[in-house]
Amino acid sequence: MNIFNDHRKLYTIAGLLFAFLTYIVVVMPAFDNQYNNLPLPGTKPLSGDAKAGKLIYIAEGCVGCHSQQVRNVEMDKMFGSRPGMASDYANIGRTSIWQNTATLMGTERTGPDLTDIGNRQPSKDWNLMHLYQPRSVVAQSIMPSYKWLFEMKAVPSKTDVVVSMPEQFLNGEVGKVVAKKEALQLIAYLQSLKQTPLPDGTKPLDFLYKKPEKIVSSKNGSSADGKALYTANCVACHQANGEGLKGSFPSLKGSKVVIGENLELYVDIIMNGYDARPEFGAMAGVGTNMNFTEFDVAAIINYERTSWGNTGKKVTPEEVKKIMDFIKIKLSAEK
Repeated sequence: MNIFNDHRKLYTIAGLLFAFLTYIVVVMPAFDNQYNNLPLPGTKPLSGDAKAGKLIYIAEGCVGCHSQQVRNVEMDKMFGSRPGMASDYANIGRTSIWQNTATLMGTERTGPDLTDIGNRQPSKDWNLMHLYQPRSVVAQSIMPSYKWLFEMKAVPSKTDVVVSMPEQFLNGEVGKVVAKKEALQLIAYLQSLKQTPLPDGTKPLDFLYKKPEKIVSSKNGSSADGKALYTANCVACHQANGEGLKGSFPSLKGSKVVIGENLELYVDIIMNGYDARPEFGAMAGVGTNMNFTEFDVAAIINYERTSWGNTGKKVTPEEVKKIMDFIKIKLSAEK
């Protein structure tokens, strides 16, 4: 065994053996996965701002507290409509030639999973407030404030994105909170995080360890839980007491829209959002994003009309359905 007495032969053979095993154990499986797992139809590539936002997400250590993987267990159902699969990550390339932070699946959940946060919380205003001061929208949040992604301006320019922060969260600072480019890019990345729907006829994996639960969203004509729907989709902005946040999100308590007679406007706001600037931040189309049925919308309206001292008239799913159909026709005609 002359190779043990010649260090050049020993290192050469050891190096070749290491390279061969690396190819068999690492490179071949990687190529196999790449060819056998393609992105789902309809998968959208990241925009330029979203790509830059992803780098900021990495740099700020967001991956240390937030995961991006919906496991196939019932407790993860709140984070996505289905368990994650290999195709969800198939279109994600290397960050750079030196960085292999392609997927940001994370290892723990100090904060909620962000796989589908673009659908769960699409409001740009809410996200900016949450980034500037998390406690302004989630009182129990332990997330740090990222104020260095913003600046205070006495007189913002027309192109500035002003964050509608309640005064109690400004700590005595004078001026308007303006989002820097980095904050807007980070929000663009967060808003891009949406689960791609499976092709028609494809059945997703089942969630395991299911527990009996009351119906929150109704897809088959049975009653929906208005309070649960409100808590899951509306409470972040309008708060549990329905009073919203002064200067940021309107109060539903005593609201003319909530207890008024204009049901078409009410349904349209829930389904397609509303921009009440400069008084309040823009509301995203929560109902459309979450695929609300007429039963869901009716349940939310009835909950809001009978809560916090409101005494509005209850509506039926049939009434809501007629308005939803009319709104769809009107939007199609406008396009």
